Amino acid sequence: MNDVVDSIVEFDPSYNICCVYDEKLPKMAVFKSILEFMKRLPIQKALTNKHNVFRSHIERFWKNAKYDEESKVITSIVSLNGVEKEIVTTEQLVREVLDFPDDEYSPTKFPKMMVKGCILRMGYNGPLNSANCLKSCFSKPYKFFIHSIVHALSHRKGGYDVIRDYHMNMVTALVLNKRYNFLKIIFHYMKENITSGSKTWIYPRFFQMILDHAYPGLEKDEDKDLLSLYHMDNDTLIILSRYHKNHPGPTTKAEFFGFIKSKDYKDPDPVNHLKWRNDKEMKEKSAAEELKILAGFKETRNEWFLK
Repeated sequence: MNDVVDSIVEFDPSYNICCVYDEKLPKMAVFKSILEFMKRLPIQKALTNKHNVFRSHIERFWKNAKYDEESKVITSIVSLNGVEKEIVTTEQLVREVLDFPDDEYSPTKFPKMMVKGCILRMGYNGPLNSANCLKSCFSKPYKFFIHSIVHALSHRKGGYDVIRDYHMNMVTALVLNKRYNFLKIIFHYMKENITSGSKTWIYPRFFQMILDHAYPGLEKDEDKDLLSLYHMDNDTLIILSRYHKNHPGPTTKAEFFGFIKSKDYKDPDPVNHLKWRNDKEMKEKSAAEELKILAGFKETRNEWFLK
């Protein structure tokens, strides 16, 4: 196990936040077309549960957090009525609390070319061979979707225009209705935050949900101890609807497809994960365009893509 070290306060109120689907927000009209799909996503709790977060709970958790390599669990303590109690965080507990639809056999990695094909189909107009994609290179509805994934599930604070390899896998899985091990990614970075010696306050909303699940009677002071998270609001939507002069918006409209278009859509390649289109969709004109662009694709090393 790891020795107890002080946690590092790097709290970002725009990190591990929730998306919203409130059509009463004036600017939501810009993104209305993708809301029906967003409401069907199988990771709703992780995306939308506005759970209050308390500074003393998160600080205590990370200050005392240890990872046991043998049992594959994270242990720490909570204070219940002044008495310290142990809390044991397992993969299954995180899966249960966040209501992830995956299981231990769900994949965490996809072939990079399949993911890039799906990204192209979503209308991505940025450099194909860069290590990461940019949110600003998508049309507005897709920006809303990707923004929601990155802000809620990313393990790092800041750099929210950057879509990392595992973000792209998540997006691809949700669009193509593929099985994906969301839990394994989240738990990996929870563990790494301890084993690396970092102990920053990652996933504060998720950990507060876990603490409250294990110990519903935790004392909470909303006046002095509450950490404010800047969940999505109309100001967020105003920013999302803009493009920067260095990253102008796409000039062609990207049509909805896959699970976005139909709740009955089936994963086109659930075994090998090589196809981002089914046989019928491969006959579409846009499929040939994607293959033409992918002819210039170069394999690069990434942590969460299959080699």
